[in-house]
Amino acid sequence: MVLLLLNAVWMSPTLDEPAHLVAGISHWRFSDFSLYRVNPPLVRLVAAAPAMLLGYSMDFPETLNDQFSRREFQMGEKFVTENGRWTLWLVTFGRWACTPFSLLAAWTCYLWGRDLYGPRAGVVAILLWCFSPMILGHAALMTPDAPAAAFGVLACYTFWRWLKNPTWQSTITAGMILGLAELCKTTLILFYPLWPILWLAYRLAERRSAPQPQSMTLLRWRNEACMIIARMLIGLYIVNAGYLGVGSFVPLKEYDFRSSMFGSSQEKGIGHGNPFRDHWLGELPVPLPFDYVLGIDHQQRDFEEFWGPSYLRGHFQPKGWWYYYCYALLVKTPIGTMALGLLVLIRRFRSFGGHGGPAIRDEWILLFPMVFVFVVVSSKWGFSHHLRYLFPCFPLAFIWISQIACTISRRELAPSLHLDVNANNLQRNVRRECKGITAFARLRVGLEFWVLCLMWSMGSSLWHFPHSLAYFNEFVGGPRNGAKHLLNSNIDWGQDLLHLEHWISRQANRRKVFLAFDNYYNPFVFGIDKMEPWPMKENVNGSGIPRTIIPDGYYAISINQLYEFPWSVRDRFGKEFRIDKKPLKVLRDIEPIQRVGFSILIFDANQVAKAYSSEKH
Repeated sequence: MVLLLLNAVWMSPTLDEPAHLVAGISHWRFSDFSLYRVNPPLVRLVAAAPAMLLGYSMDFPETLNDQFSRREFQMGEKFVTENGRWTLWLVTFGRWACTPFSLLAAWTCYLWGRDLYGPRAGVVAILLWCFSPMILGHAALMTPDAPAAAFGVLACYTFWRWLKNPTWQSTITAGMILGLAELCKTTLILFYPLWPILWLAYRLAERRSAPQPQSMTLLRWRNEACMIIARMLIGLYIVNAGYLGVGSFVPLKEYDFRSSMFGSSQEKGIGHGNPFRDHWLGELPVPLPFDYVLGIDHQQRDFEEFWGPSYLRGHFQPKGWWYYYCYALLVKTPIGTMALGLLVLIRRFRSFGGHGGPAIRDEWILLFPMVFVFVVVSSKWGFSHHLRYLFPCFPLAFIWISQIACTISRRELAPSLHLDVNANNLQRNVRRECKGITAFARLRVGLEFWVLCLMWSMGSSLWHFPHSLAYFNEFVGGPRNGAKHLLNSNIDWGQDLLHLEHWISRQANRRKVFLAFDNYYNPFVFGIDKMEPWPMKENVNGSGIPRTIIPDGYYAISINQLYEFPWSVRDRFGKEFRIDKKPLKVLRDIEPIQRVGFSILIFDANQVAKAYSSEKH
């Protein structure tokens, strides 16, 4: 908790946060949920509550709703400009309001790990969650990824508890949690088709393993089927209530879809369509809020035709990669955590330590949602930018890994030593005791190894704190080499601007710092002393400073800009422009004089001049 609160203060507003904040304010003020509709509103409502109480400045347009554009980023930039330095505190308070989501996930990890594998496993699960660098980085933000993971794992846990004890009370609880999970992120709508399948599989497996008197009766099947339906309906009710009923039960024909998955066949780049408009199905009311459905459609459209390229291992391409998330996990997961997962696999497939564990059907509720979400997210490779899309898988994986803490006791492996006075039994006892001691030695080595892996995972994460957002493991040389593998929110989400301000304030020579900052808002509205816009603009129609003129000072550049991701930067007045990319390839091979966090590199004017004069251009 303390680490999250500190990180929330130290990080500057990331690329998405001003848009989330202004959208949340619009939800409170106008009961309008069109801004940032690609994500449900629960987290934004929580994050914007402090701003509603403390005050802000924002001139909203008369009309917010637009089915075919995403205005939240433009309005987020306007919000930052109008509020200036006060924006930093509003973002910080919004982040603090969202930190309880991570605590909820930590507590759920402990409860489920304890219930499945024992108290020690619960402790390991909570440690893996709390010290995961991805969680320390993203759970300190007001974005919905960590809250979605929190309510996702809680929804799965309450569903499992219902399977163990199917009462109407647990049905209502699970339905309410399911609805709250859906209000965090639309990815979790996958639970709706998955849970009935898991219920059938769980009960059939239970029926085969249980004695005949405990087998499912027809009456019990019927009652539980009714509970499943009731839970889904309760979840739908919570979702509609979260949108205040705005746009609920709109006929299907009223929608104008943008994606080819939901819309009619149309020429690429041309607006919208609805194949149900002239069909009898178009008359049916959709039992979901209007903006919730359009949000799913818009997100699907992004996966089909996203404007920006995808990046992996130094290579850009228009679409993504099917193996992107596998690779991202390999380079951003602490090695200690991966080693623990490998130990669990070895233990399960080779029965290492003789661990019995829970019934395999109980682990299905952990593994199937995790695998299902992973496969669905990986299949959306219209673009590949963010590992955070896999966050709902993380707590489920941590709980499953936590079973490594379940070891056979010393008493079971090495019986207490004693000597039998009967000479005929002496040799047999000695053999038995030696065998027990050998087994205990193996246990101690295994125990020491998994504890070492856990400590390695935690230590590696804390070593790079508070720059957890840019964490990469030792396999790739840590965050210093991270940009050679991944970009965007995996390393540079605009989080280190305040660290740059601190670095500038400590410079005795007080030279100017020319900045190429990667974000949607204008960084100069915060009034950071000695900071100027990047002077070398992209040379279009003769514009820009000639390459021979390199103003004296320091040159601070975001990693995304240095690796030529096609974002625009801003000048002092907020006007967008592209920087001259010709020297960047040379700059990437030069060691900077300073790294601010791991997302901003600082070069001296002489280094920049060398890059411009290099024949490698």
